[in-house]
Amino acid sequence: MPQEEKELTAARQRRVNRLKRFILITLFTLTIIPIICCVVLFTMVQDLTRKLDALSEKVAVLEISDEVPGDYQEILPAEEVSDAKALSPEEDDRRKVYLTFDDGPGKKTGEILDILAQYDVKATFFVVDKEGEASEELLKRIVEEGHTLAMHSHSHKYSEIYASVENFQTDFETQRNYLEEVTGQKCMFYRFPGGSSNTVSRVSMQVLADYLDEQGVVFFDWNVASGDGERKLLSADQIVENCTKDLTEKKRAMILLHDSAEKPTTVEALPRIIETIQAMDNTVILPIVEETEPIQHIKREKKEGAE
Repeated sequence: MPQEEKELTAARQRRVNRLKRFILITLFTLTIIPIICCVVLFTMVQDLTRKLDALSEKVAVLEISDEVPGDYQEILPAEEVSDAKALSPEEDDRRKVYLTFDDGPGKKTGEILDILAQYDVKATFFVVDKEGEASEELLKRIVEEGHTLAMHSHSHKYSEIYASVENFQTDFETQRNYLEEVTGQKCMFYRFPGGSSNTVSRVSMQVLADYLDEQGVVFFDWNVASGDGERKLLSADQIVENCTKDLTEKKRAMILLHDSAEKPTTVEALPRIIETIQAMDNTVILPIVEETEPIQHIKREKKEGAE
C-alpha cells in the first residue's frame, strides 16, 4: 500500500476515534448533568422545607407574642381554679406560673433539669420524638424527677403534621405510643407546633382540638413568650425581661421557653427567671397537672347538644 494511502487511512482512523470520544463524552455529559441537577434540586427542596417550617413557627410565635397580651381577657376562662389537689383554699388565690419547655429533649435538657432541681421547681416539657438512648434516658429523668411530660408532635414538621387530619392523627398516635413505651406514662397534655392559632395548618384547628378531646388530651398554648424561639439568638438579659416583665399583671402565666442546643442563653437565663418569680409575693411555680386550667389561643366552639 502506497505511503500516501496509509497516511490517509491513519488520518481517517484518528478522526473516527476523535468522533467516538466526542460522542461518548457527550452521552456521559447528557447523563450526568440531569443526575447532578436532581441531587441539587432535592437538596434545595429539603433546605427550603426546613426553612419554611422554622419560619412558620417564628411567625406563629411573633403573632401570639404581639397579640395575646391585649386580647387575652376575651379568650381565657372567667374563673380560676386550683392547680393541684394539695392546695388549700387559702392558697387558691396565689399567682400561678408555669415554666414550659418546647422541642426537647436535647443536649441542654440535663442542664435545665439540674437547675430546676437546684431551685426545687417543677416544670412541663413538651417534647418531640428523638429516638436514641440519650434522649430516652432524659425522658425517663423528666418523669422520675416529678416534672410533667407532654407532647409536642412526633416529627415537628409543619408541612406534614398539618397536611390533613389523618396526618395529624398518625403523628399524634406515633408519639403517644412511643412516650408511653419509653417512660411507662401515658401523656395527657399537648402543645400544637406553632400554637393552636398557627396560620399554616391546612385543616381546621377546631377539628384537631376536637380530636384531642376525644383522646382525653388537653392542649396548652401560652400567654408569655420568652422570644427564644426566634432565629436570632437573644441575650439572657432579654429572655429574663421577656419572661418576667408582665407577670404582675397576670393571675396565671404560661411561659413559653425552648429546650434547644442552639439556645444556650435560655439555660443561662433560667436561674434568674426562677429567682425573679420566687421573689414575687403570693406566687408559685407549678407544673401542668390534670387540674390546671388550660390557656388556649383559639376559642373553642361548643358542640351541638353541649350545655
